[in-house]
Amino acid sequence: MPAPHPHKAAAGGGRRRHWQRAARVRALIRRVPWLDALYRVALTAVGAIIVIAGLILVPLPGPGWLIVFFGLAILGTEFHWARRLLGWVRMAVARVTERWRVWRARRAAYST
Repeated sequence: MPAPHPHKAAAGGGRRRHWQRAARVRALIRRVPWLDALYRVALTAVGAIIVIAGLILVPLPGPGWLIVFFGLAILGTEFHWARRLLGWVRMAVARVTERWRVWRARRAAYST
């Protein structure tokens, strides 16, 4: 078996270390009750602001829905309802994408 490319191996290991470090920091925050409450309030505020900004941008040209989903992902790090909503949105987007592909394939077949 060939050896993995050194840059690819370092990138995967660095990503894993980042998540491990983030988990350790979050565990330290959870040990201090007032810091945990402050963290949750700040995270909720940031996630809500991003979701609201995305909803404001939806009718405008640009990535409005993408910003809403990003805000939901932030909220999903702490709240189960946001994780469930984001999972439902992912499934809905997958269904719409699949229908679009089927429609395009049928259209291409009829046009030839």
